[in-house]
Amino acid sequence: MRCEQHILWEDQSECQILCGPRFFILPVHAHIISKMAAVQDGQLNLEVEKDIKTEITNDGSGNINANSSSPGSTSSGGKSKSPAGSGEDQQTLLAVLQFLKRNKLTESVDILRREAGLSADDSLVSESAGAGSGGVPNVSADGGDANSLLSRVAWHLQSTPIYFHSSNCACTVVAASGGEDQPDVNVVLSAYSQQGDPVLYPLYYNGLKKFIESVLDCHRAELSQVFYPLFVHMYLELVYNNHENEAKQFFEKFSGDQECYYEEDLRILSSMSKKEHMKGNETMLDFRTSKFVLRISRDSYQLLKRHLQERQNNQIWNIIQEHLYIDIFDGMPRSKSQIDAMSGSLAGEGKRDANKAKVFYGLLKEPEIEVPLDDEDEEAENEEGKPKKKKPKKDSMGSKSKKQDPNAPQQTRIPLPELKDSDKLDKIMNMKEATKKIRLGPDNLPSICFYSFLNAYQGLTAVDFTDDSSLIAGGFADSTVRVWSVTPKKLRRVKSAADLSNIDKESDDVLERIMDEKTASESKILYGHSGPVYGISFSPDRNYLLSSSEDGTVRLWSLQTFTCLVGYKGHNYPVWDTQFSPYGYYFISGGHDRVARLWATDHYQPLRMFAGHLADITCTRFHPNSNYVATGSADRTIRLWDVLTGNCVRILTGHKGPIHSLAFSPNGKFMASGATDGRVLLWDVGHGLMVGELKGHTDTIYALKFSRDGEILASGSMDNTVKLWDTLKAFDDVELDDFTAATGHIHLPENSQELLLGTYMTKSTPVIHLHFTRRNLLLAAGAYNP
Repeated sequence: MRCEQHILWEDQSECQILCGPRFFILPVHAHIISKMAAVQDGQLNLEVEKDIKTEITNDGSGNINANSSSPGSTSSGGKSKSPAGSGEDQQTLLAVLQFLKRNKLTESVDILRREAGLSADDSLVSESAGAGSGGVPNVSADGGDANSLLSRVAWHLQSTPIYFHSSNCACTVVAASGGEDQPDVNVVLSAYSQQGDPVLYPLYYNGLKKFIESVLDCHRAELSQVFYPLFVHMYLELVYNNHENEAKQFFEKFSGDQECYYEEDLRILSSMSKKEHMKGNETMLDFRTSKFVLRISRDSYQLLKRHLQERQNNQIWNIIQEHLYIDIFDGMPRSKSQIDAMSGSLAGEGKRDANKAKVFYGLLKEPEIEVPLDDEDEEAENEEGKPKKKKPKKDSMGSKSKKQDPNAPQQTRIPLPELKDSDKLDKIMNMKEATKKIRLGPDNLPSICFYSFLNAYQGLTAVDFTDDSSLIAGGFADSTVRVWSVTPKKLRRVKSAADLSNIDKESDDVLERIMDEKTASESKILYGHSGPVYGISFSPDRNYLLSSSEDGTVRLWSLQTFTCLVGYKGHNYPVWDTQFSPYGYYFISGGHDRVARLWATDHYQPLRMFAGHLADITCTRFHPNSNYVATGSADRTIRLWDVLTGNCVRILTGHKGPIHSLAFSPNGKFMASGATDGRVLLWDVGHGLMVGELKGHTDTIYALKFSRDGEILASGSMDNTVKLWDTLKAFDDVELDDFTAATGHIHLPENSQELLLGTYMTKSTPVIHLHFTRRNLLLAAGAYNP
């Protein structure tokens, strides 16, 4: 739908609903226009300029936004401002009114007229007056005075950051009837149509660079964050306005000054050398539809603001307000290492406000299932009951307990499937295995069993193990899914309907009788996808298997019949990952369309859609209590989503490359992430803070897994190694005081080598999946790469 009637939007949300969040213009208010009218012949009076800049205020939390007055706002004296000054001031106002009225924006006209103190009769002068009637002349292509007046209005609008436009938005600005009356005003309504002299761009940038290099060291690191977003948007402005040579020279001169972790973004940016290249470019859309977030101390920000005001540098100030979100905090400026630890994402750091929501990271209360256990085996009570009670004390990482965790969500916060008898039996078996679990630690490392896929000419792309480690599945580039039994028990299909009718359903071994021995084999191949399979996940009860593919679908397979039950169609592009909830029933998927979807196995449409990432969602993980979902993305951020509300409750930044692996600790309090930068980052979910950085891998980390007690983290990488880390020590050393939680940054200790417990190399097999058995044996998998 083309919004030809909606030129200016009073409410940003109204445009977002109709057209998407790419085009809105804030109301033009008289108190801003009257100040802009002081601009004469392109020169801005310094006193007036400073007055204008005071309109840029904090939103209450120290965050910089353009200040737009509400209807009927008054000056400090309590009286509405009036344009009654020079005749030219009033002509400027009437020209703006004419523009608004011709585009049928009556509400904006009323607001502007009310704030300017104009009567209804005054505002109508612009439409009825002729060239010599004392009103605003009719604007025509020939009228020199009229052109001059509207050009000045256009310049005023440009000099005030009150617009935001994307060329890819369905909204288009069109002239009202009699388009010849508005020669060049429409050009103003574009994100990069600043009319600055292209020759001055390097001077502006270089001047700011010299200033920042001259300030005290404590401020220099923080202010240097401005360089990259300024460089990007100044370059794009030059390209948009067809200054190709100047843009190329600007890029060559200053691209080398940017941080190394923006290298890939700069490579993409350099390919956009013409205005035509910008249309439809995803990276371009990211830059234009999202504000780059900078976290700066108040003292550092005041230095920057004072410098720009003294130099009257409107060009840079406009970009800062248009495309940057400055998150100001009170306190000491951050050090270079603290800033580098959190930098690197496509849109800067996460806002502190985004990480203030409470997260119920505790575990749900375990159901009471001791009764059937006691009925089965009285001796088992001594064997399992007592260790079960001691288990919380034994497992310092906080394993599942019968007592309600104070940090846990309500048991009924989201509906979970009821436990079937088979689920209860499985939990009993799990408890038996837990009594024989090996307690891991620095002095007792796990054994590692590696599953190598030999001659995987089909191209192994994904691997998963069942929770009881009895089955392994692989997704392949030839569109197939293959399932293997890793125990002596072979895979069998259910008998045909005719054969099932002859079975005694009351017999004790009915579950065995329904299986067809003739179909027994060590592996099964599942056909159905029409593209490479990139993600697979077993259900907790081992009855189902999920697979996601390049064909844009997620398929649910029965492990009783080895057939496809459902094809979930919601994504329009490749689906990179999918995962079952720890309680079954729900599952999550994410892919190239940048949206994660929450599904239920009995619904063919998604229950929730989580939108916010600026690039592909590459990995997905459920929190152990199933109330939250974590997504990792190629935009170098991790987001935590509330399943109940659909809200994003955490935005975590720090990785310098696309994120490919996520893992929650068994107690739900911590999370680990791995990316193409070869680093493992540790996060405190409750506070939304990075608490550790593990360095050692030399390639992309595709697999992360905590041991069953959470004391060891295993990481697998494309560098053909598995590394074990002492996370118990890493988390015990963390001190999250009130100041740190308030400012949102923390000093990371350089203790990677102290935390590294062991490195295990394969001959030539990249590690793409890790799994701890119920007894803490570590299973790893990958395809041999000769």
